[in-house]
Amino acid sequence: MHISVLGAGVIGVTTAYRLLQDGHQVSLIDARQQPGEGTSQGNGAQLSYSYVAPLADPSVWTKWAYYLFSKDSPLTIRPTADLDQYRWLLEFLRCCNAQRVRQTTIDLLQLAFYSRDQLTQWNAGLQLSFDHQRSGKLVMFTDAQGLEAAAQQVRFQSQYGCQQEVLGAAECIRIEPALGHSQRDWVGGVYTPSEEAGDCPQFCRALVASMQAHPNFRFIGGARISDVRREGRALRAVQAGGQWLAADRFVLALGAESVEFARLLDLRLPLYPLKGYSITVPLEDEASRTAAPQVSITDIARKIVYARLGQRLRVAGRIELVGQDRRIPPAAIEELKNGLRELFPGCALGEDATLSPWMGFRPATPSGVPIVGASPIENLHLNIGQGALGWTLACGSAALVADQIAGRRRAIDDTAFQYRG
Repeated sequence: MHISVLGAGVIGVTTAYRLLQDGHQVSLIDARQQPGEGTSQGNGAQLSYSYVAPLADPSVWTKWAYYLFSKDSPLTIRPTADLDQYRWLLEFLRCCNAQRVRQTTIDLLQLAFYSRDQLTQWNAGLQLSFDHQRSGKLVMFTDAQGLEAAAQQVRFQSQYGCQQEVLGAAECIRIEPALGHSQRDWVGGVYTPSEEAGDCPQFCRALVASMQAHPNFRFIGGARISDVRREGRALRAVQAGGQWLAADRFVLALGAESVEFARLLDLRLPLYPLKGYSITVPLEDEASRTAAPQVSITDIARKIVYARLGQRLRVAGRIELVGQDRRIPPAAIEELKNGLRELFPGCALGEDATLSPWMGFRPATPSGVPIVGASPIENLHLNIGQGALGWTLACGSAALVADQIAGRRRAIDDTAFQYRG
């Protein structure tokens, strides 16, 4: 069967690989020249399998004024003329209750653990190079109330296979000595020793390179999709880069651009782009390499993450609901630089141009649960809505799509990930 995967970010690339493994002829189509050049390019780099707390949380109700009006808020909401923004926000608020958060956590954990197992299995055979490391993760807190809420979450998640510890500040610094030089007044953190990190675009390109040796695989880059050809309830072809490309089945994995594509098919998707930023700091001298953390760090109050990638440090953060604004404001990059100065002051910061400033849209559903499965278009499958967990959930989502298309028994229950209109 010929299957076209639309989108060559980490979701699309992993989907193409898993379908190729099943013996299908696979075309991978993307508007960019190289795979992994969109949202995957500068993401937070953390493979956060156990810490999957959704953005939709009951605490949103008490922090709403802070998010809307504080200059220090890590979450920005700028009202637009787009009705989809308000629809998404209303549904998001409906998801901000304890019962929904618990179920979302369970759903995300099962998919995350499945994804971890898939990546381990794939890489054992492929031996891809993408600065992959299993050095664990610390989520750090500056307030006792926040740490206690995290402790309750840890106790809840322990029922579902998570092995995490709630530690005091001194114990966290013992695990990651680089934190001992930070200018923050930590009360403690959550330590997950099994968490991983890796360079997502390197992974995408390495995986595509491995597929290009296969006669049944074709990567079509520089081909933006502009139109579709339908026949009844089926999709027959897409127009990409000026040519019509037909296939037996299609998988939609265009990230935030999936909404625009779906409109061509009169299909509404409950996605909204959560804008984020990153810098990648070269650790060019021994002092900087020593001052940078080995363990992945999340500063929960600032919503900034730090992940070591060999001789580089990825610093990523912010959540903005601002429509399709692709600008990178200097203030957003300065915020990340200030975060680095506060936590790891020994890391030398060069000129902004050396930091590869980046912005990306993380396509999220209101609940945080991705949509992985069949759509109302009979031969179109969806693999969308992973939000900030795209890198974490990619391999599991890909395997789930492949099982669905093959009609195999699923390794995990996929009910929660079905499209509901």
